[in-house]
Amino acid sequence: MSFENVKRLVVKTGSALMVDAEGGVRADWLAGLADDVAMLKARGLDVIVVTSGAVAIGRWKLGYGTRVLKIEEKQAAAATGQVWLAHAWLEALAARGIVGAQLLLTPDDTESRRRHLNARATVATLLETGAVPIINENDTVATEELRFGDNDRLAARVAQMASADALVLLSDIDGLYTADPHRDPAARHLPQVTDLTPEILAMAGEARPGYSSGGMVTKLGAARIALGAGCRMAIASGKRMRPLQALEQGARCTWFMPQGSPASARKRWIAGTVEPAGAVVIDDGAVRALGQGKSLLPAGVVGVEGSFERGDAIRVRDKAGREVARGLSAYAAADIARIQGRRSSDIEELLGYRGRDEIIHRDDLAMGPV
Repeated sequence: MSFENVKRLVVKTGSALMVDAEGGVRADWLAGLADDVAMLKARGLDVIVVTSGAVAIGRWKLGYGTRVLKIEEKQAAAATGQVWLAHAWLEALAARGIVGAQLLLTPDDTESRRRHLNARATVATLLETGAVPIINENDTVATEELRFGDNDRLAARVAQMASADALVLLSDIDGLYTADPHRDPAARHLPQVTDLTPEILAMAGEARPGYSSGGMVTKLGAARIALGAGCRMAIASGKRMRPLQALEQGARCTWFMPQGSPASARKRWIAGTVEPAGAVVIDDGAVRALGQGKSLLPAGVVGVEGSFERGDAIRVRDKAGREVARGLSAYAAADIARIQGRRSSDIEELLGYRGRDEIIHRDDLAMGPV
């Protein structure tokens, strides 16, 4: 399966692919992957990278070697290695005329609605400029109780947040098997999965020794998140020098196929999962604009109900009180009350800062009634 119908792709690479046995970045392999990124970007794809390797690099730079690290040592290794990791990525991309940008995320950044909106907007803005976001978990501040714990799940959350069409997990294995192929020679490879049944989930084994904190269990966990977001996902071997090119040319992998699109999945989440915290009332012109697929602008708002904050889900009502939509608000209720009925160009003067032009962007809006 190629990337012909993909507009936005998230690629995740593990530590064992990025880093050699003595903590050095595998520069030749990274150059090949950067060639793949450049190839896809030249065809118009947005590409986001989720990269592991900071701790694997940092532990050697700080002289820890292969011993088990205490939490503070692991965080110190992450802080050290992240500099080297980001530099390697930035150099590899710059050599191909591509700007890279580093983002360090915690679970709150993708799961808290306010921070989710911030992170989503930052990624979208970077992609609009043609840059490639290089994302890793912020291990230097995250506690064991509040962290992703593996970059497979982080990559899936990023794909969900960015409304990506496809997620590729580059691994040391070329897909899902009915059993661990390293232990069971009769294990069969599965080229495609359309439903994460109990039987499929039972095929996951334990992570094998090495740098990676993941394994098939974490990859199937990532698949659950990705499929729920309408994003198809591949588990593919990253051992080749041009792994994405190889994938396009038919290299063995496992594709997990969703039932819907990222846009429809996001709107279902907004419509049915998030509890509204308040409402805005809009005029007839705004009702017609929303029906045409447009965003909700301040000029169309005539009233605010309840107390809510930026990022909260809110109802959108017409002047007769009928609910016509739900969405994630880009402004708090108090700020909307100050800018309602006004042009977007007036926002900075009225609020003292320039936020978004829209009260609710069309990507964050689910039409009703709900």
